Amino acid sequence: MDLIHIHSDDNVAVSKAPLPAGTLVNWGGSMLALVTDVPAMHKVCVRTIRQGEAIIKYGQVIGFAREDIAPGAHVHVHNLDAGNHRPEHEFCKDYAPTELLAPEQRATFDGYLRANGKAGTRNYLAVVSTVNCSVTVSRAVAAHFQNSGMLRDFPNIDGIVALGHDSGCGMSTSGEGYQTLLRTLHGYICHPNFAGVLLIGLGCEAMQISSMMRETGLQESDAFQVMTIQQLGGTRAAIDAGIERLTAMLPAANACQRQPVPASELTLAVQCGGSDAYSGITANAALGAAADILVRNGGTVIYSETPEIYGAEHLLTRRAATPEVAQKLVDRIHWWENYTSMNGVELNNNPSPGNKAGGLTSIAEKSLGAQAKGGTTALQDVYLYAEQVRKKGLVFMDSPGFDPVSVTGQVASGANVVCFTTGRGSAFGGKPVPSIKLASNSMLFERMREDMDVDCGGILDKRYSVAECGESIFQYVLSIASGERSASEKLNYGDNEFAPWHIGAVV
Repeated sequence: MDLIHIHSDDNVAVSKAPLPAGTLVNWGGSMLALVTDVPAMHKVCVRTIRQGEAIIKYGQVIGFAREDIAPGAHVHVHNLDAGNHRPEHEFCKDYAPTELLAPEQRATFDGYLRANGKAGTRNYLAVVSTVNCSVTVSRAVAAHFQNSGMLRDFPNIDGIVALGHDSGCGMSTSGEGYQTLLRTLHGYICHPNFAGVLLIGLGCEAMQISSMMRETGLQESDAFQVMTIQQLGGTRAAIDAGIERLTAMLPAANACQRQPVPASELTLAVQCGGSDAYSGITANAALGAAADILVRNGGTVIYSETPEIYGAEHLLTRRAATPEVAQKLVDRIHWWENYTSMNGVELNNNPSPGNKAGGLTSIAEKSLGAQAKGGTTALQDVYLYAEQVRKKGLVFMDSPGFDPVSVTGQVASGANVVCFTTGRGSAFGGKPVPSIKLASNSMLFERMREDMDVDCGGILDKRYSVAECGESIFQYVLSIASGERSASEKLNYGDNEFAPWHIGAVV
C-alpha cells in the first residue's frame, strides 16, 4: 500500500513514497490513478472534494478546498486554505481517570535523590547569569574546569554548564516579562539535575539577586552561592572568585551516588521540531504511547508549544480533569490570539518551510499530528511558562513553538528528561537534562544516525506497532534517566540552548 489512510472519515491519505502522475495505487479494493505528481509524505485526495468543502485528516478539519479537487490529486498549499474553522469545545466530555499501576508494579530508574525530595537524572554544577552582562564571566568560570582537566578527578560530576541569556535588564521589574524570567531562573537554580549552583550578576541590572532571593525564598548554602561582578571588583576578580566557589562545591557534588528511584519521580517533557507528515503517524503517536505508560507508572508528562496545539486544543479540553482546567487552556489560546495579533502575526500560519516540504500544510494539520505525543490520558492541569508543575499525570505548560524556548520552560517547570520527535532532522540537546531524539522515518534515522536515538519509521512498514515502539521508548527513557548518554549528549549539545522566553518591551 503506497498510501496511509489514518481515519475512516478522511478524504485525503498520505503517500509513503514519491508517486508520479499516472501511478496506480490500490485504494479500497480498486485502483486509483494519480492525476498529479505527489511527493513522499504529502496528501492525496481519495474522494472528490468540492470547492469550499472541508479537507479531513485524523478525522478532523485541517482546511478547505480552494477549488474542486479530484481523486488522485496532490493536496497542499496550492489548493488547501486554512480557513477560520474553530472546533467546538466540549469540556471534559472524554475525561476518564487514569488507572495507575500498583506501587510494587511500577518501573524504577537509577537517579539522584536530592535534599528537597526531587530526583535528578544527571549530576551537573551550574553557573547561572542573572543578566546578559554577566554571561562572559559565567562562561569563563565554567570553561576553566573544562580546559584545566580538573573534572577528571571528580568522575561522578557530569560537567559544569554556564547558563547565559540575553535578558535580565532593559525590562520592567514587574509584570509578565520579569515574572517569566524570574520563574525560569528559579526553576533552573532548584533543578534536581544540579548538585550545586553559582549565581552571578553584574550588580546594577533589573534582575537583582537580592530581589530574586526575596521573591523566591532562595537562601545561600554550600550548594548555592551568589556574587556580583561590580562588588568583587571587575571581570578578572569575579572569574577568580567564581572558580574558587565552584571548586569548593566539587567534593560534595562528586559524592552524590545514583540509587533506585520510582519512575513516578520522572517528569518527561515531550517536544517536536522539524515535523513532517509522518510525525503524527509514527514518532508522535509512539511517544504518546510511552507517555501513557509513564503516567500509569505515576509519573508526569509536560506537553507544551501552545501555537502548535492551535486547531487541536478541543481534543485536550475534552480530556480535561475539570472544567476549570479546560478553561485555563482556552484562556492561554486567547492570550496567544491577542499576543500574535498585537505583533502582526497570524497564529494559524505556523508551519515552517521545512514542515511544508514534509507535507504539512496548515496549523490544524500540524497541531493534530503534534497532539499525539501527549498520549491519551486526562489533562490534569495547565501551567504558565516555567511555572513549577505540582500535579502528576499529563499537564500542559504554555510556551512558544520555538523548540529551545519551549524546552527551557519545560526544564524550569521540572522536566528531568526530554523526548523530542522530528521528521526533518532537528539538532537539539539541552543541558542539564538529557534529550532523546525520535525520528519519524527510517530515512532520517539513517541519514542523521549520530543525532537520532530511536527509529520510529518501522511503524510505517509494520515492523512494529505504535504500542511496541512506545514501550521501547519508555524503556529507553529509563535507561537514559539512569545514566546512559543520549545521542545529543555524545555530541555535547546543550551549552547554547538555554533560551528563556522574552515577553514585553526591551527598553
